[in-house]
Amino acid sequence: MKLLTYNTKDTEPRLGFLHNNQVIDMEDFGEISNFPLPSDMLDLIDMGIEIIAELNEMVADTPEDYFKEIAYTLEEVTLLAPIQRPRKNIIGIGLNYTEHVAESARTLDTTGKLPQKPIIFSKPPTTVTGTNTEIVKNTKLTSQLDWEVELAVVIGKHGKYVPKAEALDYVFGYTVINDISARDCRREGQWIVSKGQDTFAPMGPILVTKDEIENPHNLNLSLKVNGIEKQNSNTKFMLFNINDLIEDLSTVFTLEPGDIIATGTPAGVGAGRDPQEWLYDGDVVEATVEGIGTIVNTVKEISK
Repeated sequence: MKLLTYNTKDTEPRLGFLHNNQVIDMEDFGEISNFPLPSDMLDLIDMGIEIIAELNEMVADTPEDYFKEIAYTLEEVTLLAPIQRPRKNIIGIGLNYTEHVAESARTLDTTGKLPQKPIIFSKPPTTVTGTNTEIVKNTKLTSQLDWEVELAVVIGKHGKYVPKAEALDYVFGYTVINDISARDCRREGQWIVSKGQDTFAPMGPILVTKDEIENPHNLNLSLKVNGIEKQNSNTKFMLFNINDLIEDLSTVFTLEPGDIIATGTPAGVGAGRDPQEWLYDGDVVEATVEGIGTIVNTVKEISK
């Protein structure tokens, strides 16, 4: 199922899903199906991973005429971040593609050695923004704004000490994140100022449930700046795949429904280029993951 958070000129943010290239309101679908459904993505996730199979059956059993009264065209809605306000910080994974490890060592303060365990950082909930919004570059904080396309994993149930072989059982779905980074804002090796500024986690455009992604470890991901390709790789090149990450993270702390794991970026970031490239006012960034979609954002410079 392709889930989304949207609004119209007449509504507050609502939960919906795509059906026959139209947006169907989830709460309204529950009403016509006599099955109460929420209007918020986190509330749906809280219903459990099993709810997706039930929803798919309900959709298949619903006559097409029933959808007409609760459907919007894509042109009538504004897509928001699928989870507008995560309950906790987004879990970031650093240096999780071999070539990105190498390019970071050339230009940043990393060693070039392949990590033996996942490198974990976080991004506050206030970093989240949707597609077709602005990435705010505060020129008083940074002159080195960079891009990082990533596959994001959304957790669907509580997990502690999750065995690697069972890790995907804990996944609710997947989305796209652009892990925007201010390379000159790291402080004594700490990354949260670099990674955690407002709007530094564009996310979306939708959340695709795991049943629609046959193999999350074989998805192309790419990124363009002003129409020029900067990154192009595949999730099969992750050093630590999703199973590895869930096993490791759940050993450190409990994973909970709605938690978001940004699984790392491949080579091609601005900091790794010669000469280095950065994002400036008006630049348009497009981050794409196969099977999910593309998020588009424009850089807006401020001085505060």
